[in-house]
Amino acid sequence: MISNNQEAKALLLLNFTPLLAQGETMRHILAIPLICASLLAATAPAQAADCYADYKAKQNNPLKLHYGVIQIRGACSKSAAQGEVQDRLAASGWTLLNVMSVFGPEGLQQRKANAGPYYLRF
Repeated sequence: MISNNQEAKALLLLNFTPLLAQGETMRHILAIPLICASLLAATAPAQAADCYADYKAKQNNPLKLHYGVIQIRGACSKSAAQGEVQDRLAASGWTLLNVMSVFGPEGLQQRKANAGPYYLRF
C-alpha cells in the first residue's frame, strides 16, 4: 500500500472546525451586533424624553425677547433641536434667534428661574 488514507483523516489542519460548527459560530457572530442594535434602538426614545434645550426668541411689533427652556422630542443634538424649536415657537408667533445648548434633566433646575414663564412652555 502506497498511502494510508485512514490515518490522514485523523489529522486536523490549523483553524479547521467542522462545517456544522462553523455555521453555528457564524450565527452567533451575526447575532451579537443584531442584539446590540436592537437594544440601542429600544433606548433611543428614553434618551429623547430626557433632552432639553435652552433658546432665545423674539417677536416683532412691538419687539419682545425671551429666554426659554423646551423639551426636545427628536434627536438630542443642537442642530436637530434647531428645527424642532423653530417650528414649535413659530406656531405661537415667535421667531427663534438661537438654540444655546441641549442638556439632560440635570440642567433643568439651574435654568428654571431665568426662563420664568417660558420654562417648558412650548
